Amino acid sequence: MAAALEFTVDGRPIEVPDDGASLMEVLRDRLGISSVKDGCSPQGQCGCCTVWVDGKPRVSCVTPARRVAGREITTLAGLPADTRTSWGEAFCAAGASQCGFCTPGIIMRLAGLDARSGEDRSRSGDDRSRTGDDRHRSAAATALAAHLCRCTGWQTILEAWEHFGAASPDRDWAAAARRAEIEGGAAQAVGPDVALGAGGFADDTVPEGALVALSDGRGGWVLGETVAEARAAAGKVQGRRTPTELPMPLDFPEGDWAVRLRTSWVEPAYLEIDASWCAPGGQPASPLANGGAFGAKEASPLPEIARRLADEHGRAVRVLWSREDTVRHGPKRPPVAIGIDADGHGVVRVARTPGVADAIASVAPALAIEEVDIAGPPTSIAMRGAGWVEAAVALSALGDGSQPIASPGGGSARAEWRQADLRVLANGGDPLDEVVLRSYCIGAAHMAYSWVTSEALTVGPDGQVHDLTIRSFGVVPASRMPLVDVEIEPLDGPPVNCSDAVFAAVAAATWRAAGHPPDWPTGPLDF
Repeated sequence: MAAALEFTVDGRPIEVPDDGASLMEVLRDRLGISSVKDGCSPQGQCGCCTVWVDGKPRVSCVTPARRVAGREITTLAGLPADTRTSWGEAFCAAGASQCGFCTPGIIMRLAGLDARSGEDRSRSGDDRSRTGDDRHRSAAATALAAHLCRCTGWQTILEAWEHFGAASPDRDWAAAARRAEIEGGAAQAVGPDVALGAGGFADDTVPEGALVALSDGRGGWVLGETVAEARAAAGKVQGRRTPTELPMPLDFPEGDWAVRLRTSWVEPAYLEIDASWCAPGGQPASPLANGGAFGAKEASPLPEIARRLADEHGRAVRVLWSREDTVRHGPKRPPVAIGIDADGHGVVRVARTPGVADAIASVAPALAIEEVDIAGPPTSIAMRGAGWVEAAVALSALGDGSQPIASPGGGSARAEWRQADLRVLANGGDPLDEVVLRSYCIGAAHMAYSWVTSEALTVGPDGQVHDLTIRSFGVVPASRMPLVDVEIEPLDGPPVNCSDAVFAAVAAATWRAAGHPPDWPTGPLDF
């Protein structure tokens, strides 16, 4: 029988067996503390499982439980109630949380930084010097290097950090949720509790005693009584990052082109990896708990697998993908290679993807479309703007960049770089809730800037993805994200999706600022 470990969790003495479990496994699976999220274990690179160990932030998925014996563990649930409330309100007021999966860990990081700073954060922004504000913001941005957020673009998180403790304005939560659904494409709750991790995620709602099913890497599933037991049986190997040079999967179409644009596969890197559970004869939990993962979960196979395994075993079954599984099997943006002449005619070569030709034709009817069969991960037009954004951006290179880009969803946007800052003018009809709309626009701006300058996956000739770790995806961190100034045009009309147009407009502006190099990623802009 394994020896016992004793430590304190949120003020309570805890005793667990010393059986090699990680601190995250103890907190989530044995103590049921769902604010500790699992976004990449055991990579330790997304920050979602951050807790305090003796008052200092630590990533719990790579912390063996035996290393915290005799020490004090604090989770988000263990912060004073008024502190939790203040952080939830600050994140909500700034639009610093959308799906809310990454934010519990981020709050623990920032709250730990705040506690160590010795500064009085209750003062208003007007009472602090500009130099002091810049120093605090820089420290917070640097601290966020241990985290990944895909929704918000970092800026609103830093704004929440700066305005922690300030009064929150009254909001129409129904209107805010409606705007979030229009932008995200899936039902989404909005409110302070979302930032605290209470979005109702599938893996947070699993009934006690459910079997755990993990992929065996060969198309089958391994079951165990616990995640650790299933993981050991599956022989899970931690993800890696390859030193191999990034190859471009498609050749440019033949021709004398005024504009050329070529991209590779891009990992959406949503934080809540696919999960579902089902009781025998029941309905499986949806992986789309609070947001749509940019469309990447629309066809997730896990709910039906959970249903089948539950019926086979006569017990509730919890089905999980690892981070590596989502990279190997989750859909990506289809690679393209585009050539356009000075008259706006040309050819788009694109990885064969159902519906992609119609998506491209919706914004670029004068371009011929060639779908190409290439070995690689699955692709989908459910991904934000897949196909049509690349075509719209390539066509924009024929102009001076002053024209707005309209999306098939009805919104439009313009973007331009002013020195090292990005200005975005967005129109999505009736804003409904400007905080949510601005948050989505800033998030789209980050995704576009990061995509054009630094994001791509290395895929081998056999179609296997080589880059499987969070840090190999090339996502721009908070410390390197330029300031985004969003102006929402108060135009009449019903609410329509606006962030997709912002995504395209910022991609076009960033590519223009980089000098229109033919291949993405271009490398960082030199301001």
